[in-house]
Amino acid sequence: MKRRRARLELVEDRTPRLHRTRFDEERHLAPIQPLTDRQGQYLDALASSQQVIVLGPAGTGKTYIAGTRAADQLRQRRIAKVIITRPNVASGRSLGFFPGSLEEKIAPWVAPLTETMKERMGDAAFDIALKSGDIEIVPFEVMRGRTFKNCLVILDEAQNTTTAEIKMFLTRIGDDCQVIINGDISQTDLRETSGLRTVIHLVKSRMMNIPIVEFTLDDIVRSGACADWVRAFEEAKL
Repeated sequence: MKRRRARLELVEDRTPRLHRTRFDEERHLAPIQPLTDRQGQYLDALASSQQVIVLGPAGTGKTYIAGTRAADQLRQRRIAKVIITRPNVASGRSLGFFPGSLEEKIAPWVAPLTETMKERMGDAAFDIALKSGDIEIVPFEVMRGRTFKNCLVILDEAQNTTTAEIKMFLTRIGDDCQVIINGDISQTDLRETSGLRTVIHLVKSRMMNIPIVEFTLDDIVRSGACADWVRAFEEAKL
């Protein structure tokens, strides 16, 4: 895979600050650098579109880029809130086995996103944003009735939504809201048709102006070992 040489610059928040804070240095991090052409396409789509669907195997940067985008938008005060959710379909033990509130129960499942945001923002800044409600981790089953406004919403593991569930999610979108739908169709845990597959069909058949970025095995950047295992399972159809 040819590496992408172009550097994608993020517009910095140039609002003057009268007083420096302990997080000023963290707010001026280097822009995200795409490692592959498709990562560059993903970043370009995020910079220009209110809704982005990103597909593909593990290790391609789908979750990392979404989490970094969310952290940067929040740090630069371009959005009021980040909302993270995912369907309650576990490949192992269900949420009911875990102690705590619904938000605490879902926390282990969204850890890849939250850990990326912590890395980008710093632990203290992340914890402050979480406590103040600027970052919300919302169980999918309590999403009905909400409206997303002036925020960035990440739906992770979207292949595990039913058609009715993803319809409910998409009809929550309000003004000044960007939505990232992240999933891997080949990894669905549902016995019925995946809602993500339905949405992809609708976008393509109706030629909706929603970018779909599709990563392949050649885009895996996590490690050589990760790429070898993903390819082995894919070729064995397991």
